[in-house]
Amino acid sequence: MRLSFLEPLYKQPGPFASVYLDTSRDSVVEDPDAAIELRWRHLRDALTCEGADQDSLAAAAEAVGSDTDVPGAHGQAVFTAHGRLALLDELPDPPARDTAHFGTLPYTLPLIVQHSPGIPYLAAYVHYSGRHSTDAPGSVRIEAEIGVWPLTRVTPGHRLDEEIPVTDWLNAAQVIGRELEGHARRIDAEDVVVAGDVWARGILVRRLPQALLGRVVTVEGAGESRPGRALLEHRLESLFGGRMAAHDRSLLAAFLAECAHGGASAEGLAPAVSALQRGQVKALFLNHHPESPLRLWAGPEPGQLALAEQELRSYGVQDVREERADAVLTRALVGTRAELVLVPEQQVRLYEGVGVLLRYTEPEPRV
Repeated sequence: MRLSFLEPLYKQPGPFASVYLDTSRDSVVEDPDAAIELRWRHLRDALTCEGADQDSLAAAAEAVGSDTDVPGAHGQAVFTAHGRLALLDELPDPPARDTAHFGTLPYTLPLIVQHSPGIPYLAAYVHYSGRHSTDAPGSVRIEAEIGVWPLTRVTPGHRLDEEIPVTDWLNAAQVIGRELEGHARRIDAEDVVVAGDVWARGILVRRLPQALLGRVVTVEGAGESRPGRALLEHRLESLFGGRMAAHDRSLLAAFLAECAHGGASAEGLAPAVSALQRGQVKALFLNHHPESPLRLWAGPEPGQLALAEQELRSYGVQDVREERADAVLTRALVGTRAELVLVPEQQVRLYEGVGVLLRYTEPEPRV
């Protein structure tokens, strides 16, 4: 996964207040705004105990719960620094528990996890309930959306919505197919997910350009979705659950191939830190453990990270802080434009939960 969406955050100086909280407004809760305010109050107290300044708390308070137009279960990630909002993002799922952290670095890994697997896709639903004949009265309506799963659940992508007389459906389906191909190519969609009336959607699928045919997945069920939510949301959840994006799978395959013959790869926290110090990492692979107690030492720059405080001080770094290991690693990845791949432990168990694919290897020293 590319982490370019975090670059604006890391360009700002810390310390940061990092807030994750449930901002769902479902009918189950009698007064959701009061519930959100109560959750925020607990987090604000925790941030105050950690030393957060009042201006940053005020900036966070202004952002919390501002997503009133997002329906369904979801959450917010709020980052503030020096009294200003540094980053605000919607979470497709409410966090497992509300958390807040104040420190030199922003705590961004929970946000990254919610961006994962980051699968680009195109979804289409063909509405039709009439007689299966091209001389029937009535019309066919097609809804389509391009997006990146799971973010489209809370930030809908570009939509297409057209209604065509059934008598024109054969020709119109071909025109729409070419339009869909253009949208799919723009985001390099991995899947074209099609649902709706079997007859009407079959005509569309058969008229899709050749480039899309190998990516078509037909699913059953209704396509209607609430405003502000992804088209075919529940079908996509079943389809993409537990899956890695194709780009991440290719990086993992390259990493495993290098591991197999002792090539440009390494496992373990120490070699990962060493490679990040030199800007040598192409992609870092992580078995995500939110409860991990691992800590690293960090200086002001992304490449200034170490297992021990004295190592950084020996390089002449004066401003040294101990932080969560995943926060330090994430900043280093963004700063060196390396990628992060979250790897399910049941798929590949990494030594100390960390592995790296290197951009280059250094030549062996001559004896």
